[in-house]
Amino acid sequence: MKIRGLDYHYLDEGSGESVVMLHGNPTWSFYYRSLVKGLSPKYRCLVPDHIGCGLSEKPDETQYDFRLNNRVEDLEIFLDRLKIKKNITLILHDWGGMIGMAYAVRHPERIKRLVILNTAAFFPSNKKRLPVRLQIARNLTFIAKPAILNFNLFAIAALYMASKKGLDKETKKALIAPYNSPENRLAILKFVQDIPLIPFDFSYSVVSNTEQNLFKLKDKPMLICWGMKDFVFDEDFLLQWRQRFPDAQVYEFSKAGHYILEDIPEKVLKYINQFLK
Repeated sequence: MKIRGLDYHYLDEGSGESVVMLHGNPTWSFYYRSLVKGLSPKYRCLVPDHIGCGLSEKPDETQYDFRLNNRVEDLEIFLDRLKIKKNITLILHDWGGMIGMAYAVRHPERIKRLVILNTAAFFPSNKKRLPVRLQIARNLTFIAKPAILNFNLFAIAALYMASKKGLDKETKKALIAPYNSPENRLAILKFVQDIPLIPFDFSYSVVSNTEQNLFKLKDKPMLICWGMKDFVFDEDFLLQWRQRFPDAQVYEFSKAGHYILEDIPEKVLKYINQFLK
């Protein structure tokens, strides 16, 4: 599919009600392979690669604005083109959570259920600070740009920090395969630089609007599966989800990290299957 004149790659497997899975940074649709395999016999699984990620086109800054609002609009265009406007289940991880929930509060009538996997749709609590790794990547361009673009350190570090089980060699290769040159890593850098923390940040208004309108989704069934060893989306973020959605089904996994679908894919699939039924 072409969006803004750029190739927008996506998986489209199975038939039935639509289950839309949104990846974060620095992953891509490959991250959802276990869920696609397990859910596609009964549901239509749609898994896009955000522009600049996975198998989607890798434009430069003159061809695409990599900020959050465009990501949400890309998702709107994608689902509208496929004429998917009702009974949508969203499965969200990392930055995919912010993108998906921004879409959801804009179109709550289209959403049937929500599955949350170590992500956020709101600002961190006042006591939270970005982990040092993210602070450096976000704020110190003279360090972050060569580290992320030239050496792929952000994606490579995630292979060792985001999974607590430990990834095998082939999985590591696959997770970073699309990011095989400095030009193909621009989206990774831009996602981190776009993290909004103060009102002057460009994407602050999108996050603020999403946070303020989460109440529109209070009546939607929600499942939360949370890796408790996440070094970014930690227990404080989970607490915020619980407070905002007290009726959500919540499962905590003490030995899983940020890449929860790499650490315990079978367990998460089991709970999602039960939830969708």
